[in-house]
Amino acid sequence: MKSTMMNYQLTVPAILRRASEIHPEKEIVTKMNDESVHRYTYGEFSSRVKKLIDSLQKLGIRPGDRIATFGMNHYRHLEVYFAAPSMGAVLHTLNVRLFPEQLVFIVNDAEDSVIFVDKSLGGILLDLLSQFKKKPQLIVMDDLETTESAVLPDAIDYETFLENGSKEVALPELDENQAAGMCYTSGTTGNPKGVVYSHRSVYLHSMSICMSDSLGICEKETVLPVVPMFHANAWGIPFACVMTGAVLVFPGKHLLGHGLASLLEQEKVSIAAGVPTIWNVLYQHLKKNSYDLGKLHTMIVGGSAAPQSMIEGFKNDFGIQILHAWGMTELSPVGTVCRLRTTMNDRKESEKMQLLAKQGPAVAGVELKGIDDQGKDIPKDGKTPGELIVRGPWITASYYGNPSRESFTEDGWFRTGDVITIDEHGYIQITDRKKDLIKTRGEWISSVEMESYVLKAPGVLEAAVVAKPDEIRGEVPVVFVVAKEGEKVDKKSVLEILKENFANWQLPHSDDIRLIEAIPKTSVGKFDKKVLRSGMNSGKY
Repeated sequence: MKSTMMNYQLTVPAILRRASEIHPEKEIVTKMNDESVHRYTYGEFSSRVKKLIDSLQKLGIRPGDRIATFGMNHYRHLEVYFAAPSMGAVLHTLNVRLFPEQLVFIVNDAEDSVIFVDKSLGGILLDLLSQFKKKPQLIVMDDLETTESAVLPDAIDYETFLENGSKEVALPELDENQAAGMCYTSGTTGNPKGVVYSHRSVYLHSMSICMSDSLGICEKETVLPVVPMFHANAWGIPFACVMTGAVLVFPGKHLLGHGLASLLEQEKVSIAAGVPTIWNVLYQHLKKNSYDLGKLHTMIVGGSAAPQSMIEGFKNDFGIQILHAWGMTELSPVGTVCRLRTTMNDRKESEKMQLLAKQGPAVAGVELKGIDDQGKDIPKDGKTPGELIVRGPWITASYYGNPSRESFTEDGWFRTGDVITIDEHGYIQITDRKKDLIKTRGEWISSVEMESYVLKAPGVLEAAVVAKPDEIRGEVPVVFVVAKEGEKVDKKSVLEILKENFANWQLPHSDDIRLIEAIPKTSVGKFDKKVLRSGMNSGKY
């Protein structure tokens, strides 16, 4: 028996139409490079998107062509976010922090026809243009002069390009299963791999993160994504804000300290999203400076786990909830969100903090489980480790142009490479990446768990733990520590905290607690343990 429901196509243009018809008066705000603030409405945004579509069509861009962006978080970038998929082309966000050879590979693999680039980042692209097989048209989105600025050959100014378009352009009827966008993994090993999102997956993912049990993005909120628009589509937040009419605030290049704190205060931001390193720096700044952040109730954390000390600090000192989310490029990206259930309200505060330090249950639409090395499901006891596998309507089933099936189970689940435990409530906790586990005397040590305890030592700002070969124990942990500004870290204090929480055979040697100025980070703000291991082996660290 068939249903009687309409076959309504879930597409990005449908989100755009809703914005212009339902909440055209709501604002999009950008902190510009010159410290000024740009404001306009969703209605004005929609008109400019249509003009951009018409201009791109006149340039010769056709459905299926790839339109790349190489820029930071601002309103023009958002216009490209919607223009490309709404005309049937494919939005391709380029990660500005990748190595040059990775950028060349990605642009050539995707066969980008156009690249919208911030002038402030033009110097990075200039040296790579000769290596692009297909010569993309460059369109410059800003005019900021920096050390990375450059005069790009045959580039077109964004506003000049926009003037050629008409806002009366008709949007095409699109199939919800055709490509809307693509992102590449950060490629810490081998070349980055491409993930292609459909209109349907973008629409469903947007609806999911708008749910109150998920990220809770809705019309009454003012949302500031610090997470870059080139990283997994800024976790889908721009699409969700346009869908609901939430006020959307872009920080531009103002991502740290006073620049970020003052923008949160000025725009009365209620939800912000970013990686733990950003919030750690903000926390230290807020402890020393006074701001009115009374409207800010939630800070979404993703990319890597937030330590429990950070969750407690923001809650106790500023009344701000740290909301753990977990995801990957392959998941569009949100897969889990950690909120306490009403049945947990009577628990002790310490128990609540322990739960909030987990990554939480799967969001509606995603299925997950953990499997052991034999492929059997692990028990939900909160103790037994296993690899996290997932499936759902916004999870990739393959990689672009890559027939390899090693990242998928025989029955189609995606293998994340994350090691987890699952408790009786279905809450997962990421204990490590499989490649980052430390095997000592035949037993596994979680680098993430050890890092969380090191962060409790006085004066510690950041901590990263990696494995080092050892003739007797197989591998031993090496702890890299960064001190807070103006403070010192006592190695003995670090070791004492570890002794309270780990067995003697799991402890690092005293000379393997190493104080360094900064921990290297990947293109998406995670600790780059590959660089740490390499530096350790070469004697740099």
